[in-house]
Amino acid sequence: MSQSKVNLVSRPSLADRLAERVRTDGPLTFHEWMKCALYDETDGYYMRSDHRRWGATGDYRTSPETSELFAATFARYFADLFEQSGSPANWYIVECGSGDGSFAEGVLKSLHANFPKVYEATTYFIDELSGSSNEKIKRRIEPFIDRVKFGRLSSLDSIQGIVFSNELLDTFPVNRLTKRHGELVELYVELGPTGQFEWAYGPVSDTKLLQIYNENDVEIGEDYCIELSPEIDYWLSMVAQKLNRGYLITVDYGAEATELYHNAARRNGTLRAYSRHNFAAVLEKPGEQDITSHVNWTRVRNLGSSLGLSTVLFERQDKFLLDAGILDEMARRSGTEISDVEKLRLSTAAREMILPNAMASTFQVLVQHRA
Repeated sequence: MSQSKVNLVSRPSLADRLAERVRTDGPLTFHEWMKCALYDETDGYYMRSDHRRWGATGDYRTSPETSELFAATFARYFADLFEQSGSPANWYIVECGSGDGSFAEGVLKSLHANFPKVYEATTYFIDELSGSSNEKIKRRIEPFIDRVKFGRLSSLDSIQGIVFSNELLDTFPVNRLTKRHGELVELYVELGPTGQFEWAYGPVSDTKLLQIYNENDVEIGEDYCIELSPEIDYWLSMVAQKLNRGYLITVDYGAEATELYHNAARRNGTLRAYSRHNFAAVLEKPGEQDITSHVNWTRVRNLGSSLGLSTVLFERQDKFLLDAGILDEMARRSGTEISDVEKLRLSTAAREMILPNAMASTFQVLVQHRA
């Protein structure tokens, strides 16, 4: 047996390593547990190269995979913003969390075919943590590689253009708080009698959480559970620092603070785990399933405003796509030499993007501007 196979067999699983940390250091904040479950360098859910996350055979499906009309419609919107910005000779489209590269491919293809002036001015910068995903993306966008760079947004000095993310903020690790006997406490992860992960209560681990909680201006009730994401604060602050002039466009699912923190239907919070398109137990199988929670849009808008990012638009994704021209894009594509089967596929996907109660109706689009 080769040495690499010996190491693969003998290496402790992520669950075993997390359990050992709890035995050694005591209960972990859920933030730390979730961070390891999703972003551990070797076995984190988003970092693994041996697990299919997207599509029908994966754990979830995103809008760019559902239809190429999603990326093409955003490309039209980007082109409008380019003109509104004075058609600069050079500008960036920075995509954070590029997943399988569907969106990048669709935008670049559309800009190249329909907006050549925008395409020639654009540097498409991909900020994706997973090395294996980056390799797949490079193969996927090979025809446009001369316009693409890979790296971390934090490495850029100054950006004129667009910073875009789709279903990124909901993947940031969160802390869980609840109220017991009138006091705020935090939920930790400990080991049960048979070695399984289970919830435990402890003191609030960071005063930053109390600051975020108080700034929401919503008092939760007894035993009401909420998720707070200091990671979103840090990310927004970094984007505001890097974006010299342009737009931050965030697509995700979430709600206002009052709906999240003062709503009987949300009293257990919005934390969810997904495996093969089904709900899963959050504390089971770290590294093997997606974990997510709703975005607090009130927090994102208010913090953005304090950082110099004014809100231009905030609306449901289906309405945004209609206003941005998804039907025009479908008509343009249907008018080309494509088969009847392909036309049916386009129209079916478009319906899923715009019909009430379909996929896109549960997402929101926030556009913020730095003048």
